[in-house]
Amino acid sequence: MNLASSLWLVSPEVFLTVSGLILLLVSAWSQEKAARLVTILSVAALFGASTLLMVLAHNPDFKGGADAFDGLYRMDAFGSSAKFLIYLAAIISLIVAPRFFQAGGKYRSEYPVLILFATIGMGMMVSATDMMTLYIGLELNSLAAYVLASFIRTDIRSSEAGLKYFVLGALASGMLLFGISLVYGFAGSTSFAMIGEALTGDLATGPLIGLVLVLSGLAFKISAVPFHMWTPDVYEGAPTPVSAFFASAPKVAAVALTARVIIEAFGGQTSAWQQIIVFVALASIILGAVAAIGQQNIKRLLAYSSINNVGFLLIGLAAGTPAGISAMMFYLVIYVAMTLGSFICVLEMRDKDGKPLESLSSLAGLSQTRPGLAAAFAVFMFSLAGIPPLFGFWGKFLVFDAAVAAGMLPLAVIGIAASVIGAFYYIKVVKIIYFDDPADQIAKTSDKAENILIALLALFVSPLGYLTIPFIAPLTASAAVALF
Repeated sequence: MNLASSLWLVSPEVFLTVSGLILLLVSAWSQEKAARLVTILSVAALFGASTLLMVLAHNPDFKGGADAFDGLYRMDAFGSSAKFLIYLAAIISLIVAPRFFQAGGKYRSEYPVLILFATIGMGMMVSATDMMTLYIGLELNSLAAYVLASFIRTDIRSSEAGLKYFVLGALASGMLLFGISLVYGFAGSTSFAMIGEALTGDLATGPLIGLVLVLSGLAFKISAVPFHMWTPDVYEGAPTPVSAFFASAPKVAAVALTARVIIEAFGGQTSAWQQIIVFVALASIILGAVAAIGQQNIKRLLAYSSINNVGFLLIGLAAGTPAGISAMMFYLVIYVAMTLGSFICVLEMRDKDGKPLESLSSLAGLSQTRPGLAAAFAVFMFSLAGIPPLFGFWGKFLVFDAAVAAGMLPLAVIGIAASVIGAFYYIKVVKIIYFDDPADQIAKTSDKAENILIALLALFVSPLGYLTIPFIAPLTASAAVALF
């Protein structure tokens, strides 16, 4: 394929790159004056990239997917579905950011530009078909993320979050790179397809260690146990819009990347990687459920909720079938809506002076002072717990059903039992909101854009969400088939 065709296949990333560079210049010239304008233009750029993505996805010439740059990058239904979800999460994260930062006079136009560059890296990650593309995309996303975590330089918690994320992220990147070098040494190629062809039969010790290190590096990016240690501290210390972004878009990219690496590069070594994924899934579900019980900070609680939900996502991946990948993608759609909705509700937690509140005790009696916000909080918490008839239940049902169909009944049984433990702390939040004496700490003022987003996301994860199954299910099914 010639250069022009390859550039057309990566046009969403090219468009975002050009947009990001132009907006970076605008930001440098105008400094803080154009922060809101740069944010609006960044949202427009993400909409433009989404449009290009849909044009490519509906192009008959690329119906079965197409490779760019001699197999370094692949445009297919799987990557396109993940990228669309990433762009949507990034757009919502940008919409809710200005109010939070401007309350403290800390909003700068570099913020939306960093979100754009992180999104470009995530786009490369989900479409990578070579270890080199994987690493470049992952590092582009990570470098922007480190700065975003420490964006409020005057806040010691934000600076600490950025430093912790950077140090632990560097360690994970080193593990990943060492794993890639081992796999390359034994397979003789960095291409996923060539690695899959080379690593057949019984896996020797060398490539097995490489596989373990690669999966360990990716487990850090999806905050799966035992590489989850950064998540609670970073989510708590980072600005709330950044935490919302970290819990949604990068999670989609990392999970999709992990699925592509496992299926395309190590698909012939099911017995090797399946044991690792099953352990990581169960450990994430159990630790995410148990560790969240004693949390008093709502952002730390949502961090452990994120770890818990990653475990459920990995159950679909552990099945190793098209049905399992389809269930995982469907769960990702619901997870992004639940998580973003929860974090936007946290953004509404402000006192009369506009100072953000994060303690669970500040939610006491919220149903009496802010009944609409309380109802939305309850919907998101019950949906995250997987309580029927809310839409979150359907996501869990799909991954468990895929595991049972793949002959992994014990995994599904343990996952279901552990989900009951996780329901405890979600219900605890609802109990504080509806049954505790009013703390009257959260002000009654609210933001129109945030209210609209909360309402839309709450409707999606409510029983009304089941009406979208005929539209989402075919897309996730075609995405899964494209991966195989």
